[in-house]
Amino acid sequence: MFHIDPFPARQWIAQVNGRTLRADAFAGFTNAAIVLPQGVAFATIAGLPAEYGLYTAMITAVIAAIFGSSMIMISGPTTAISAVLFATLSDVAMPGTARYIELALMLTVMVGIFQIAGGLGKLGGIVSFVSHSVMTAFTAAAALLIAVSQLAGALGVHVERGGNVVERIWRLGEHFVEVNPTAVLISSVTLFSAITLAKIAPKLPGFLIALVIGSTLAYFIDAASVGVAMVGALPSDLPNLHVPNVAFSDIGALAPGAAAIALVGLLEAISIGRAFAVRRKEDFDANQEMVGQGLSNAIGGFFQCYAGSGSFTRSGVNASAGAMTPVSGLFASAFLALILLFIAPLVAYIPVPAMAGLILFVAWKLIDITELRHILGTRCAETVILCLTLAAGLFIELDFAIYVGVIASLCVFIYESASPELPIISPIDAPNGQRKFRAIGKPAPDLCPQLLIMRLDGPLFFGSVEAVEKRIKEIRKLHKRQKHWVFTMKAAGKIDLAGADLLIKTIREIKADGGSFRIVAHFDPLIKSLDRLHVLDELGEDMMYSSKFEAVTAATEDLDKHICKGCLREMFVECDSLRDADV
Repeated sequence: MFHIDPFPARQWIAQVNGRTLRADAFAGFTNAAIVLPQGVAFATIAGLPAEYGLYTAMITAVIAAIFGSSMIMISGPTTAISAVLFATLSDVAMPGTARYIELALMLTVMVGIFQIAGGLGKLGGIVSFVSHSVMTAFTAAAALLIAVSQLAGALGVHVERGGNVVERIWRLGEHFVEVNPTAVLISSVTLFSAITLAKIAPKLPGFLIALVIGSTLAYFIDAASVGVAMVGALPSDLPNLHVPNVAFSDIGALAPGAAAIALVGLLEAISIGRAFAVRRKEDFDANQEMVGQGLSNAIGGFFQCYAGSGSFTRSGVNASAGAMTPVSGLFASAFLALILLFIAPLVAYIPVPAMAGLILFVAWKLIDITELRHILGTRCAETVILCLTLAAGLFIELDFAIYVGVIASLCVFIYESASPELPIISPIDAPNGQRKFRAIGKPAPDLCPQLLIMRLDGPLFFGSVEAVEKRIKEIRKLHKRQKHWVFTMKAAGKIDLAGADLLIKTIREIKADGGSFRIVAHFDPLIKSLDRLHVLDELGEDMMYSSKFEAVTAATEDLDKHICKGCLREMFVECDSLRDADV
């Protein structure tokens, strides 16, 4: 059984040798090259100076590798979290300002505390209950927010920041006459380069190459002279210890956004970690990963990092490059630190439209059109969850969308748990010669005129009692002649006092009509609950069976032989002997 290990790295340190170090070093260098433009782009999405994306890529990767559970996943800045952080803080402070940065760092520490608390509270399994439709819609809403927020940079215009997707588009339309053609050319070339490289050479560092192409174009046409803004030089410094300087009143205002980011980060990290663990046939402890992610954010917030999580892109590159242990994440951070020290001044030559074009490509890749179509064409409940989450993200706020999606998922889960099926079943001949029971859709004329068999597909508890009782009344109304019941509870699994009261009531009513009631259950905890809640006292222990065939065989002994004499239906194997029996 998994438990929280204060130093989980001891479980894989013994695997480190010369061969793994060489593989991890190569994977780490490849990762560092990939994350350089990514870190700058994600920090821009988050409304932070570019270096904060690289700081986050360095610090969170190291801490999550040491204290997490995944052997291959690498943490760092992600698109979704960057978008939520921007949506949370942009209405509180001007992006890029000193106050905005301090709030972002404090928010990161709070995210880490929430995640650590969740891991220590063993809530890893609960995260899995969030519907897949929530993350699909949330990611799509985040992608649209990212794209809209970058359109101003891609077009070379200056507009007021903040607001939801619709508000941003409206403000952008008001400034459309100010579009800079040179900026449009640079952003279009960068975007086209990224798309082309992704299609024809997916293994190359397309982000980096596209950014170089856009920057080179801007240099040769002297874009700065026609008003095209530049990203600006990065400081050639490593992250320093820094305590976020915020007011106590800010903490309460940041809490809702921190909770949303914590949840989004955990959903990303746990889904990525599990996917790679299954692929590599390794163990994965969601609770341990929650603690690792929480520590990476709680500590990172004091070292100029903003909230991060498991990165699917970096993890995928890590796996493809041959990484074998979490040491690859340590190498990636070390190489990134060296790159930051020696290449940071070159970032000054990156034009804002080129960065905007690259981010537009990131946003486009985030929207899973195939999955959206799949959800919209399947279950109605999943479609409702998707539409509610997407609408909240587009028309209200992105951080609020995750709450809407989670609440909608829980409502669907509760509704489905409270509406178990109670089909009537009947035996049929199976290909192997045995008889199997199947559910029938509507009252069938070939049912036994005296005996009904039904199967409860779900829990019988206070939330489902009303639906089950309604179904029982319908069955009794439609099948008045069938006074003998076999009630199969193999799929029930759970019963509480309200469910027990319903069973006792039904048993009494069936008996009062001169019939018999039998229960089929073999799940030991369920049988103990039936006994503890006095259902067996009313039923009689001799009316409890472990299989349907035993219950049906016993029930046929209670049937009226006169009715059996004139019945031509072959429902049960006992029918022949019942027709031939002396009355």
